[in-house]
Amino acid sequence: MPRPIQAVVHTEALAHNLRRARAAAPDAKVWAVVKANAYGHGIERAYPGLQGADGFALLDLAEAERVRSLGWRGPVLLLEGCFEARDLELCSRLNLWHVVHCDEQIDWLATHKTTWPHRVFLKLNSGMNRLGFTPAAFRAAWMRLSGLTQVDEISLMTHFSDADGDRGIEQQVAVFEAACEGLPGERSLANSAATLRFAPTRPEVRGDWVRPGILSYGSAPDFPARSIADWDLQPTLTLRSRLIGVQLLQPGDTVGYGSTFRADAPLRIGIVACGYADGYPRHCSTGTPVLVDGVRTRMVGRVSMDMITVDLTPLPHAGIGTEVTLWGHGPHGSVLPIDEIAQSAGTVGYELMCALAPRVPVAHDH
Repeated sequence: MPRPIQAVVHTEALAHNLRRARAAAPDAKVWAVVKANAYGHGIERAYPGLQGADGFALLDLAEAERVRSLGWRGPVLLLEGCFEARDLELCSRLNLWHVVHCDEQIDWLATHKTTWPHRVFLKLNSGMNRLGFTPAAFRAAWMRLSGLTQVDEISLMTHFSDADGDRGIEQQVAVFEAACEGLPGERSLANSAATLRFAPTRPEVRGDWVRPGILSYGSAPDFPARSIADWDLQPTLTLRSRLIGVQLLQPGDTVGYGSTFRADAPLRIGIVACGYADGYPRHCSTGTPVLVDGVRTRMVGRVSMDMITVDLTPLPHAGIGTEVTLWGHGPHGSVLPIDEIAQSAGTVGYELMCALAPRVPVAHDH
């Protein structure tokens, strides 16, 4: 039989989380953000759960082609825009909307020959300091774009750096409103954290389009302040395996490389077919939560390439073949949010989703 590890993409959970985003911003349209191969879920697997969106937002032209090949006829937005002038030809052919964040992209548009003018999203750098025009240069960029026959409609956008934290969004909202005052066009500001935390009560944050990324995939954008249960989100990706061995430890016995865990009492441990070569984070250590037959217990020792070890104290009857949930939906209605494992590894749920290894078979439920 194959090695007993599998990832499962949950279609209905994706649809549920997208509905949560829409409920938080009921008068705005919703982008389904599917960059990074739908955050590691696979665009083709995630698509059935995200078809309720008003558009798909992504980075890569090849991913845009995949979305179109699935039959999507609605808006598709390139969140980083074009990377060279000839990308505009594919934008024309596939009817892609694209972000404009620098003068070079405007230069490319000015020399582009097209029958159909382009829909662009002009990006303001309101404080994130990654992509976008500074407030001082924003109106000049808008004027240049508005004078091009190659451009049809100009939307206005920015991206929040601290919507998930104490600093919040006030300063960036003020910068955006000042820079865009009097300019026509649809507006897009809110990422996942802003959609959940601020959009329900603030129309200027909702704008015309919200861009929920990580919330759509069942991770709380402001964890640990709030969990997916607090936001009524559901895990969309489960990583599960089985016990392939059991060991009985005596006081003083150690576990795994480096002997980082030492038993202080008799202890029964299980060996799980999952390791860092599967995408499980190596930085996790003793105490990282794991579900065995739906019961919460802890990992002990170091993560190996192909195995982890877990404490079976709460599960006296667990043995070879017992199901283990590394994150996501477990048996008997149990749930282990990916955010908890990410926190133990000192990272975020995004990274775990995107790091799922190619050797892990992936299925999807309907």
